[in-house]
Amino acid sequence: MVKRYRVAVAGCGGMARTWVEYAWKREDTEIVALVDIHLEAARSMADRYGLTCGTYADLAEAIEASGANLVFDVTIPSTHHRIAQTALEAGCHVFGEKPMAATMEEARDLIRIAEQSGKSHAVMQNRRYNASIRALRALIGAGTIGRVGYIGADFFLGPHFGGFRDAMDSPLILDMAIHTFDQARFITGADPVSVYCHEFNVPGSWYAGNASAICIFEMSDGSVFCYRGSWSAEGAPTSWESSWRITGERGTAIWDGDQAPYAEVAEEGQDGKFLRDSVKVEAPLEWTGRDGHAGCLDEMFASLAEGRRAETDGRDNIHSMAMVLGAIESARTGRKVWIGGSQNLIESI
Repeated sequence: MVKRYRVAVAGCGGMARTWVEYAWKREDTEIVALVDIHLEAARSMADRYGLTCGTYADLAEAIEASGANLVFDVTIPSTHHRIAQTALEAGCHVFGEKPMAATMEEARDLIRIAEQSGKSHAVMQNRRYNASIRALRALIGAGTIGRVGYIGADFFLGPHFGGFRDAMDSPLILDMAIHTFDQARFITGADPVSVYCHEFNVPGSWYAGNASAICIFEMSDGSVFCYRGSWSAEGAPTSWESSWRITGERGTAIWDGDQAPYAEVAEEGQDGKFLRDSVKVEAPLEWTGRDGHAGCLDEMFASLAEGRRAETDGRDNIHSMAMVLGAIESARTGRKVWIGGSQNLIESI
């Protein structure tokens, strides 16, 4: 069988295993090159999965030698622009790990390059892909609680990673919050307009950088999204998917990140009553796609087959990235930062 997708994997660290194992199981996909600046890492990856493809230290060389037409970018964030640019200009589609790039300038440039090349550039946002978040989105989209006014997400966990996260600046926002920010956009269909962020460390934090934050976003539909999070919160953890409360004109939707979401909607005909009675509305789990990375990769491949933009195409994902970089800028300056509007981070895309 002729393989439709010939994949060069750029970056052969631990996360790349998830991507390689996914591609390895697809009948229409062949891994034709493994690339890492540490060539031994690429060779080790080939040995682990019994791959007979070439191993390379340079992506451009790998694409030319292997005839790759798709690149998985599983490198560190600071190299995402260079890897994606090299791949796109060589005529390859690119599926990459988050974040899209290290700066807004790089992100805008990748959108320009992808447009010029006519190739797809999609970004991994795996936390969009489970039945519960899809059910919550459908509940909101159906108008169950009416027009949304407030979105709240709480994220409190105490992971002891060790390594680079313990030493980096803004570990929570830079390494994790993009998932929750992207989920908020996905659930509501709204994009960010402005952000005010206060970063801090709670007593006992084992992180050198600020690992706790409160962010207030104004959104394009007029709603307010409030993120409260900490990566140094011992005890009573939330789900990795966060705990959500979304308030609309007729009721409230709740999702704890684990169980199925639901809404409580005020019953009609209660004018003059101090606290109105409400009725519970269940959100059926109807989505049949796969969870996490596999679900996002399924969507990316489907977009190529159907000749459309991926759900997490860079032209969409730049809005989630702007939420992260806007929050960091606000925390640094102590001021509100405009993300959308006449003076904004996403200008000219």
